[in-house]
Amino acid sequence: MSTQQPRTLRTVTGAGGTSETYDLAVDPARSTLERAVRVARLAEVARIDALFTADLLRFDAQGPIGSQEPLVFVSALSQVTSRIGLIATVSTTYHHPFNLARLFGTLDHVSNGRAAWNLVTSAVGEENFGPGALPGPEERYARAAEALDVVNALWDSWEPGALTAGQDGRAVLDRDLVHRIDHAGEFFTVAGPLNIPPLPQGRPVQMQAGQSDAGRELGARYAEIVFTSLPTFEAAADFTRKIRASARGFGRPDGLPLIFSSLHATYGATEAEARRRVRERHEAIDFERGRSLVADMLGGGVDLSDLPLDDKLPESLLPDVSAVNGRRGRVEIFSAYARAGRTLRELVVAAQDTGHWAVAGTPEQIADAVEERFRAGVLDMITLGDLGDPREHDFIVNGLLHELRRRGIVAPDYTGGTLRENLGLDLPAGRRLARRP
Repeated sequence: MSTQQPRTLRTVTGAGGTSETYDLAVDPARSTLERAVRVARLAEVARIDALFTADLLRFDAQGPIGSQEPLVFVSALSQVTSRIGLIATVSTTYHHPFNLARLFGTLDHVSNGRAAWNLVTSAVGEENFGPGALPGPEERYARAAEALDVVNALWDSWEPGALTAGQDGRAVLDRDLVHRIDHAGEFFTVAGPLNIPPLPQGRPVQMQAGQSDAGRELGARYAEIVFTSLPTFEAAADFTRKIRASARGFGRPDGLPLIFSSLHATYGATEAEARRRVRERHEAIDFERGRSLVADMLGGGVDLSDLPLDDKLPESLLPDVSAVNGRRGRVEIFSAYARAGRTLRELVVAAQDTGHWAVAGTPEQIADAVEERFRAGVLDMITLGDLGDPREHDFIVNGLLHELRRRGIVAPDYTGGTLRENLGLDLPAGRRLARRP
């Protein structure tokens, strides 16, 4: 991490790609993009650092109109913005590293250095990439590690000075400074070099999402940012301590990876209003549908259909986390909730936030909760949701962000021309930007 900038909290908002509501008078995909463009422009005016696009690879996973392909979607948003970062979630389980290097490299070019990759190994969607079941976590993370080695080698296959401007202004290529990578591993054979010019950022910013032991190991070794959804301060502190200790074991600088946490905030102009909004949200829960949501949070193999809502879950219904194939972080959180004595009804309520960090209160009270984690060094980035809703926009921009900036926690403006510069992230040691003509 760069030592040239003071430490500040970074902010991210959803780029869209899915939408629970849209204008039925127009094509849903067009409506989704128009909504995302509006959010992107609002976010850039508010000097939010990046837009985030999630992805799940199955029908009905993210709303009634499905999930847009992240790389194509943020590429479109790159043309209506100029400063904000663009984070696309893409799985290594179903993509080849040579294609990933070209796709994210091209996104870095078309956005002038604002690309970031949120690496996942997938927990669903195997039915669309068959035959065969989803590989186990150990295999998925081993494949991800090798894919990252290949992608980084491809991005580094052009040395600084390989591409320069001649006297006539045309590009001059020094082929001696462009190298094959000749990778032959367990999952991939890739000759290289990469066949697109040097990237504005050298490498797009690398994020990783995964809280299981295997996910934490991958993040410690490679990620510049890890995305987490830890609901309590204690859990966040424990996760940060473990992953940064592992990162130091890989010889990485102090302060890496950055800790990026989701924040599910319920705002109110007063504390009483915030409590009322939480209560109204809980009163609207469909508890029968909520049973299936809790079952999903426990790995999907639990039948809760006959358990009374006010009963606690018996130990016999709780899964063996080590046998769960996907989303082990969620399973660990909800298994812990159940073992702590929460009833099924309470678990359904908790499942509305899917185990994410949830805070309710005035913008100042939410800023207090954010500041506590930030000052303790267990929070470097947060999500700010619902920016497209006018009331939420006011609470976020004129409330929470204003308060965090008043406290000196969030920077008032962008600090560089690329996402990497804005986040204060140096390239890995020994890796320099290749000069572009």
